[in-house]
Amino acid sequence: MMHGGYFNSKAYMTDDLMDTLIISCKTLEDELELAMKNTGTEYPVEYIDSGLHERPKKLAEAVTEHFENVSAKRVIMPLGQCGNSLIGIRTGAFELIMPKVDDCLSLLIGSTEEKARIGAEDHAFFMTEGWLRGESTIMSQYARSVEKYGEDTALAIMEMMYEHYTTIGLIDAEAAPIDRLYEETAHMAELLGLTRKIYPGTVKYIEDLLTGPWDSERFIVKGPFETITADDYR
Repeated sequence: MMHGGYFNSKAYMTDDLMDTLIISCKTLEDELELAMKNTGTEYPVEYIDSGLHERPKKLAEAVTEHFENVSAKRVIMPLGQCGNSLIGIRTGAFELIMPKVDDCLSLLIGSTEEKARIGAEDHAFFMTEGWLRGESTIMSQYARSVEKYGEDTALAIMEMMYEHYTTIGLIDAEAAPIDRLYEETAHMAELLGLTRKIYPGTVKYIEDLLTGPWDSERFIVKGPFETITADDYR
């Protein structure tokens, strides 16, 4: 077992499957499992801790650690750019394929541009159940602030952080019960005075990532011992 991830051991049923390895943000666990089921994919999976998406340097270190231990010929990585965290990382002796998106939520909405459009129109920030299970969520931030500063100051901090938003966008990619997510975000919405809206999501982008072909408009393909650059996302 590697630090920051784990193997899906049942995927090691034939030697051929070791040609490809998936390294994914744990935020996408539900959606990745659905996409793998839909495509009949049985590649081994390593998950990176979801809380690292807000700490680019730590996320870069985690990805680098996984890369250093890769023995497969190809790595498929359902992971967004996440604050330029991947820029400058070098592949190993394998081909790397990634989606050309800013973060994991754009992957589920369909593109970085579509997420930005919806976010601007509805003043929304987005989440999934996988995101809510992460180490750093709105409610965990609030709880830490209450402990450190007291309830009144903590609430003031949260209101300032989210003052430009009016909507909590719940993405439903049909990988987890949306009713449960809606219920779990009720207190959050009440606390910040936000409305909740369900947006249809999809695992089609992940399915295409798993199966190819990988066109340059939506995917980044890097060869062995190549460096991920900012230009790759343009």
